[in-house]
Amino acid sequence: MSNKMREGLAYSDVLLVPQYSDIKSRNEVKLASNLSDNQFRLPIIASPMDTVSEKDMVVAMADEGGLSIIHRYNTIEEQIKIVESSRASLVNPDSPVAAAIGTSGDYLERAVALVGHGAKILCVDVAHGHHVLMKQALQELRGIVRDTVHIMAGNVATLEGYNDLVDWGADSVRCNIGGGSICSTRIQTGHGVPGLHTIIDCARSDRGVPIVADGGIRNSGDIVKALAAGADFVMLGSLLSGTDETPGDVINTREGKFKAYRGMASKDAQVEWRGKTSSLEGIATTVPCKGPVFDILKELERGIRSGLSYSGARNIEELQAKARFIRQTSSGQTESGTHILR
Repeated sequence: MSNKMREGLAYSDVLLVPQYSDIKSRNEVKLASNLSDNQFRLPIIASPMDTVSEKDMVVAMADEGGLSIIHRYNTIEEQIKIVESSRASLVNPDSPVAAAIGTSGDYLERAVALVGHGAKILCVDVAHGHHVLMKQALQELRGIVRDTVHIMAGNVATLEGYNDLVDWGADSVRCNIGGGSICSTRIQTGHGVPGLHTIIDCARSDRGVPIVADGGIRNSGDIVKALAAGADFVMLGSLLSGTDETPGDVINTREGKFKAYRGMASKDAQVEWRGKTSSLEGIATTVPCKGPVFDILKELERGIRSGLSYSGARNIEELQAKARFIRQTSSGQTESGTHILR
C-alpha cells in the first residue's frame, strides 16, 4: 500500500469560475454530443434501471434529443418486445434504440437478439467494469457485432479502467462507481472514487472515446461541472425517477402520489429478478410523482445552457477548453445553496 494519500473531489466540492462571455442568449448554446455516428441534441442518458427505463422513457428521451437505455432485468423475449415497441413508437425512426446486457449468463445470446431486432447501442452494464469478465465480454461482443453497433461499457472509477475498457472494445465508457443516490457500494465495500475526480482522471486519457458521467449528479449545475471536467454525456437515474414515463404504478398515500425507485443491487430488485440476494449494494424507496419527464428535461436544459454561457462557451468542447474550477470550503458550500437568515 502506498503511503501517499490521494485526494478526491465530489461535485459539491468545487465551483466553476465565471468568465467573460459574449453570449447574448442561451439559444446560442448548443449541447450536441455524439456516440459514434449517433448525434444527440441533449447530452443526457436515462439509466438502465427497471424503475427508470422502458418504452415510454425511450420515446420521451428520443423526442427531446437524449437517450434512454432499456434495462436488462427481464427475459430476452421481454427485452426484445420493449425494443420493438419503442422503435414502433419513435417520432423519428432514425433515433437509435439502446439496450443493456450483462457479462455472464445469456449475455451473448441477448446481445445478438437485441441487435437482430434493431438495437443500435448496447450497454454492457455491471457495477465493477474493470474486471476480467468485462474484458471477455467486450472481446467476444466485438468479434460478433464488429462495428455495426455502438458498445457502451462500465462502470469504472479510474483512468486505468477507462483505458482498458476502450482497449478491450468499448466505444464509450460509463465512469463513476458508487455515487448514485440509492447506491450503497461505497458503504458496503469501502471502494469508490468521488464522481468529479473520476471524470477528471478519465479525461486525461489519450483514447478519445466518449465519457459518460454516471452517478452523484443532483442538479443541472452538477451536469455542467461533469461536462466541464471532460464528460461527453451524463447518465441520470434519480433526477428522472418518479416521472410519468418511468415504469411502475402510482402509489397513492395520504402524503401524496409516489412511484417506486430502487437500485438494481437492492434486496427488492435482486429478489424479484434473481429470486435470491447476494451482495446488497443499493436500496429501494419511493419518490414523489413529478409529472412528464419533458418538464424535468427542459428545466435541466435551461440550467445547462446558462452554465455554459457563464464560462463563455457555446458548446461542450468550448466549455472543456475554457472551464476553470475553484475548490470551495464547507462555508462556501453553505453559501452556494439557497439560505435565509434565522
